[in-house]
Order: sequence, then C-alpha cells, then structure tokens
Amino acid sequence: MSEDDLLPEEMSAEDWRARANAIIVGGASTGSKRFAALFGDAQGEMPSHYVRASGCRLWTADDRELIDCTMALGAVALGYAEAAVTIAVTQAAEQGNVAGLSHVLEVDVAERLSDVIPCAERVRFLKSGAEGVAAAVRIARAHTKRAHVIGCGYFGWLDWWSDGPGITAGAHQEFTAVPFDDITALEGAAGEAGDTLAAIVIEPVIERLPSTAWIEAARAICDERGAVLVFDEMKTGFRLRTGGFQEYSGITPDVAVFGKALANGYPLSAIVGREAVMRAASECWISSTLAGESSALAAASAVLDWHEKAEVCEGIWAAGEDMMRGVQRAISASGVSGVSVRGIPPMWLLDFDDEDQRTRFGEFALEAGVLFKRGAYNYASLAHEESDVAAIESAASEALVSLREELAGG
Repeated sequence: MSEDDLLPEEMSAEDWRARANAIIVGGASTGSKRFAALFGDAQGEMPSHYVRASGCRLWTADDRELIDCTMALGAVALGYAEAAVTIAVTQAAEQGNVAGLSHVLEVDVAERLSDVIPCAERVRFLKSGAEGVAAAVRIARAHTKRAHVIGCGYFGWLDWWSDGPGITAGAHQEFTAVPFDDITALEGAAGEAGDTLAAIVIEPVIERLPSTAWIEAARAICDERGAVLVFDEMKTGFRLRTGGFQEYSGITPDVAVFGKALANGYPLSAIVGREAVMRAASECWISSTLAGESSALAAASAVLDWHEKAEVCEGIWAAGEDMMRGVQRAISASGVSGVSVRGIPPMWLLDFDDEDQRTRFGEFALEAGVLFKRGAYNYASLAHEESDVAAIESAASEALVSLREELAGG
C-alpha cells in the first residue's frame, strides 16, 4: 500500500512529514514550524501536524495529545478555540466576513483599542506583524520626510530591515541594527544617521525586560531629533499588559504595532499611534483587500471583552511564574547541568548549553506529553491551569531524568 492509499487517520508522523515535504517548500509555511526549527536533528517519529487544538492542548495528526507551551508562537493567550472568540468569529463569518464596504467592527475595535493602548489616538488594520511594522516604518518616513531607521528586534520577513537571498542591498541600506539594551550603540547609530533619522523601531522585550534607561534614551533621541519612536508590541501586547509594554513601562511611543494575542490567533495586526504621526498614513499607500475583514475583528472584539471583565494579563503572569518554577524544580531535582530557565513569566525560555541535549530533551518531553518550544519563547496562557502546570513539571522531570540516564550510559 502506498502513502497515497492511506486514510488520514492511518498516517504516521513520518508520513505527514514526507507528504508536506513533497509539496510545501521547506515542509511548512511558517519558519518556526518547520521540522528542524521544532525538533533540530531529531530522527524519531516527531509530530509535525495537528488536527485539533483546545485550551492549552493539541491533538496531532498521528493521534497524540500534547500540552502546548508554544501557544502558536504567542498568538494565543486565552486558549485555543476559546468559546467566546469562536462564537464571535462564527457569527461574523455567517454574516459575511467581507463586502464592498468596511464593516462596522473596524470602527468599533479601533475605538476600543484607543481606550486601552496609551499611544493609540489613530488606528489602521492589516493582517500580519511583518506588514504592520513595515507600515509603521513607511508612516514614520512619510511623516518625517526622512529615510534612515534604527532598529532592534525581529520584524518579520520583509525587505526593509533584513538581508539574504532575494533581497537587494538597496532595500535595507537605510537601516541600522543595534544590540538590545545598548545605549552607547543606540546613541552612536543616531549620531551617524544625523538629520536623516526617521525612526527608532524597538521590540521592547527580547528575552528579558530592558533597562528603563535604554527605552528612555530612545524616547529622548526621537524627541530631540523629531524622529518617530515605534514599539513592535506583537509579543508584548495583550500579554504583559493589555496595552503592551508601553502600559507596563509608562513610556509611550509615537506608533506601535499589535497583533498575535490581540485576536487570540486570528490574523490581525493594528498600527496605532499619535494622530500627528498617523495622519501620514493618508499620504502614502498602505492598503490590503482583507485588512478589515470581520472575522478577525470579531475575534479582537471578543478578546477586548475578556480584558474588560477579567485580569487576563495577571493570570498569564501567574501561570508563567508557575510554569517557570515547576521546570526549575525539575532541573534542580534531575541534577542535569547546563540547563536553565530564564526570561519573564508571560514569555520564558528553557536554555541548554548543548544542542544535542536540547534535542533529546524535546523528544523525551514529547513522549511525556508536552511540547516545549525549541530555542525560543514558551508562552503562558490563561488556559494553562494548575493541573496542566503540574503535568508540564512532571514531563520536564521525566525528560530530564531520561536525559541524565542517557548521558550516564553514554
């Protein structure tokens, strides 16, 4: 019997991986979900596809049930298939999610974002974080009539800030990258840009909180030079605080980009900012056919309802603290060296000094029923309840003990 003759429920993890590799370049359309990103050089039957997700659990195509610590790369903070969000999306779809006019939700959600995000005097919607930050940069350049951008962080796959095959040098020649939390480098880059500085674009949390002095330096440089301060709040919005890092820190950017947890995993990004800057969006062309489609806006509206009625971010912090403490206890009890937990509770990391040990830990943890993120953030969610956190600690403990025994036997 060939692979093509198998029913979906009869296919193994390797069958699904082979089928994906045969038709999808790289095996997955999202880089962080490609096999090597998920599991390194693991050779076993590791799951690459899911068929259902609910709460903080997912069910794989080869019929495994896993507690998920990745939460769709941080896009889901309330939980997969959260009931209120699902109902809102379904109702929007039933009523026609797009038409030749803008849906009323575009106005309503924009007004509600203005109420909860400090800098959000004006709003525009798009679909992804990559295009949202690119739009923010275009707005900043149109507003200042300058070209140079200083940036710190990951801003997606578009050309304006990155390099590599298929990207011409000219696409990002007006971009300077600076290290995280390095005031000297930031001030040096600003000095070199001189009167061509259009914007400083910052991902405000990169594996840890920044120093207040660094963020204040960025704010001061932009104020002094008439440049635009942009926060990429894709990971921090509706997670650290409803209004993102700017609400948490009290330092307000001119423009910010939100997404991911904004719509609990539905495709939506919001470019928000001061009216004086955002009006430049009318002077340059920023448009997308599905920017204001109503199903994602309905999801965002349901998320905003949640944040109005419950302490969502406080719950995420608490769950993350419990997850970090549990995994740290597992590490300490195992006696395995070169493993550590760090970061902040809403988005924390599990580090290994040895890549082979990282790979084997991931395999053992999956056998114990938990999907940890390899080399990047694990995300807490409201759906991670006490029993789930206990299961995460247990799986980490089992995986580390198995790793210790393997190392001793090797």
